[in-house]
Amino acid sequence: MKLKHIFLLVITLCCVEFATSQEGLPIYTDYLTDNYYLIHPSMAGAANCAKIRLTGRQQWFGNENAPRLMTLSANGRIGDSPSAIGGIIYKDKNGYHSQNGAYVTYAHHLMFSRSELDLNMLSFGLSAGFIQYRLDETSFLFDGPDPIIDGIVQNETNFNMDFGFSYHYLDFYAHGTIKNILKNSGVNNDIEITNNLRRYLLSIGYVYSKYGSTWSFEPSLMFQYKDGTGESAMDFNAKAYKEMDFGRVWAGLSYRNSFDGAEYITDSGAIDSQRLQQITPILGVNYNKFLFAYNYTYQTNSVVFTNGGFHQFTLGYNFGCKRERYDCNCPSVN
Repeated sequence: MKLKHIFLLVITLCCVEFATSQEGLPIYTDYLTDNYYLIHPSMAGAANCAKIRLTGRQQWFGNENAPRLMTLSANGRIGDSPSAIGGIIYKDKNGYHSQNGAYVTYAHHLMFSRSELDLNMLSFGLSAGFIQYRLDETSFLFDGPDPIIDGIVQNETNFNMDFGFSYHYLDFYAHGTIKNILKNSGVNNDIEITNNLRRYLLSIGYVYSKYGSTWSFEPSLMFQYKDGTGESAMDFNAKAYKEMDFGRVWAGLSYRNSFDGAEYITDSGAIDSQRLQQITPILGVNYNKFLFAYNYTYQTNSVVFTNGGFHQFTLGYNFGCKRERYDCNCPSVN
């Protein structure tokens, strides 16, 4: 493989959304489109409605084999009990890598408030499922034989689990999740990296609103840490909601910053480094029981694969809704 191809591969892998293939369900900003269940299993059934969410993400339009992701999730309470179930299926493709996954979730919600008016709820969730990895190496040997390349299509199916908690108190919330708890072999030869895909997530947020106002504002943070590589990143988020006769319209902005950089060679031959930095505007509307959302991610790094952004659409439907039980600004629950 030529040297310039190696540098291009390194930069691409380091700067694609802080996520490589073989990590289970990639973590983008789709959780901000009323879809926290995608990353936190404890959010299954936390809302007063059962939810179905379909997302489609396409990166770098016009580039062959560009990363793309499809997810379908559903979750809801089991009758009037404090227990809930959920499920996620997804298909992720990134160049020569691809993966298909399916998870099922059980969550339990404990109420500590004296009445339903005051929200004080602690939730736990456990997801378990299978991930099928695929690596197409049939075109890798264009420069001749390589001892670490088999030149075949490799397939591997692994079982893994996620565990998390959520705490809602009036207008405040916090989530913590450990993803990919078990060891995973994957299909790469670098077992030292793919053997440990454990990722730690922590989200906190608060929703502000004046009494009687139809506007509310929600700042939030999400921190993630990859155990195998020691990489970490932070999402800084802000959303605004406007209550309407037909439902709710909202908009937001997310900034993702990685604390780890990747080195590259400049045109002058010097060695420089950069960190992943992304800005994502988000637009959405809740129309009766339906949800429509769009977000666009722009990568602000000086060295990128292409100047094109990453487009993502979310369609949702709420069903089996009960009355809004809590006197709080809590759009992910009420």
